[in-house]
Amino acid sequence: MSIVANTLQQYADKVRNWQDISGILEKIVADPPPSEPVAKARFNEQIEYGAAFITYDFGIDGVSIEIFKYAECLERIFPGIPLHFIGGDFHEKADVILKDYWKRFRIDGFNGWDKWYGGKLFAKLFYEDMPENSPESAAAAREIWHEACDFAVKLGSYLEVHSINLAIPVNIPTNPGNFAAMLAIIMATEILGTYVISSNHDFYWEGGKPAAEHTPEEQPGPRDHFFRNMDNKAFFKLFTHMYPWNGRRWIQVNINTPQSEALIAKFGFAPDKVFELGTSISDKFFIHSDRDFVRSVRKRMNYIVSDGKPEITTVDIRRHIGNLNTWMRHEIPVGLGNRDGIKLDLAADKIIYCLQPTRVIYRKHIDRDLALLEALLKYKPFADKFNSDPECKLVLHITGPTPVEHQSDLEDVLKAYQNLCDAFPEDIADRVFLIFSVGNENHHCFEELKLKPLCIEAIYQLADVILFPSETEGRGLPIIESSAGGIPIVCRRYYPEEVFAEVIGENLPKTERIKYLLFPEGEFDVEFLKNVTDILMHPEHYRQWKEHNREAVKHRYSMKMIVRKFNEFFKALRQAQEV
Repeated sequence: MSIVANTLQQYADKVRNWQDISGILEKIVADPPPSEPVAKARFNEQIEYGAAFITYDFGIDGVSIEIFKYAECLERIFPGIPLHFIGGDFHEKADVILKDYWKRFRIDGFNGWDKWYGGKLFAKLFYEDMPENSPESAAAAREIWHEACDFAVKLGSYLEVHSINLAIPVNIPTNPGNFAAMLAIIMATEILGTYVISSNHDFYWEGGKPAAEHTPEEQPGPRDHFFRNMDNKAFFKLFTHMYPWNGRRWIQVNINTPQSEALIAKFGFAPDKVFELGTSISDKFFIHSDRDFVRSVRKRMNYIVSDGKPEITTVDIRRHIGNLNTWMRHEIPVGLGNRDGIKLDLAADKIIYCLQPTRVIYRKHIDRDLALLEALLKYKPFADKFNSDPECKLVLHITGPTPVEHQSDLEDVLKAYQNLCDAFPEDIADRVFLIFSVGNENHHCFEELKLKPLCIEAIYQLADVILFPSETEGRGLPIIESSAGGIPIVCRRYYPEEVFAEVIGENLPKTERIKYLLFPEGEFDVEFLKNVTDILMHPEHYRQWKEHNREAVKHRYSMKMIVRKFNEFFKALRQAQEV
């Protein structure tokens, strides 16, 4: 029997409510393995046995991409280190991110939100009333406990068998998509004395707060539901104790300054256990593409969206909306048009290409992209040029998939596109397209055609402009990546504003600041539409802008920075003492 299984066995039938779970955690922490500073050589020897990255699931989302960068960093510091990736699911597209020789371990049910066993427990905790001392509250506590013990035994056994002494959970400790998974990580790592770097991208209080704290005119936040049962004091006390966890051998690594300040000021974390880590940009992003390169990338995207054909044949937007439930079960690439059967060649001349390199979720506000396209088509200087040339076509491309729990957000995007089509005569509407590549960067026909798979760096080169009207971001990676690739970006001043300012470099010298066009929150004024039109119709006016952004990003973001920061984290872990 594993150490974790043996420890938890004594508590097998001891949980009746949330207070009991809190009490068990106190006992586990009160009986720790030795925790004292260790010499660098001894610490390195322990880490070289292996490290594990743990998250809800692996795909091509922002979290998975950042994990890939951290993994490459560890390989630079510890050449030959065995790397393990643990999660509730490994999507087919994860093969683009994860190297073949990296080890994978899937724990059934470890996924988050609606994918955590159909979202039933998530709903009980955060969408349904769970009064304190009620039968519903006690039942939820018991169910969570049994599930967490199962997860903890599986996770702990894997860490033991593979002699893994460093765990890097990403986003699970701060964005509560699976309460049982977080409880399991805490118990397994505390029982084993595992070193933990808690990599925190999003916190539940970012975009969320209790209903009582909202002003009358304030709209609900996207994470308000985490405060639904805060009056259940036993539950909410455990919740805030766990999220985030101030563990014995844990350090907190955030992606921006406001997060770190909150942990220290509001949650009492010691400053020497709280760090920040920016992102890095691969040298591959700094592409100086010419027309032939762009045509090559767009040609390959044709094959991806059309399932192996050289041109895309559109699906009527209205028919697609009617079949959306079926499409969501598989999420295959699709090109949508005003009607069935319109031919679209992305590699043709006179394609105006707008790209939103994100998943489809509410806070990304993709509907604003379509509002912008409609405004452009009604703005005379743009409309005159577009309408007068029947070869000119306008494309909005969304690169990421739609999580199943965000289907209603996708419906809003599709209806916005339908409304756009309905607002114009057929000869105009037939030249405006919405395409979804749902994370695909390859197609089985590429091998036969001797074409290379696409990569994220090349996908940015599809675009004439990047659209990024997101409401909240932990970092805002598309700003950095598009700037490295020399593609102009239109972005919102997202929340937290301090994070946006940090990414742009507002407090830095002008030479290090990223240039952007601000996405308005309300109506699009004439000056804004004039600037967007200029970007799309006269890209030569923006050559200096593009080169400036490339140099600013190159100066501020590099793999060397991440390596330096991880060495700081290891120094802090070597000196770890009891909390």
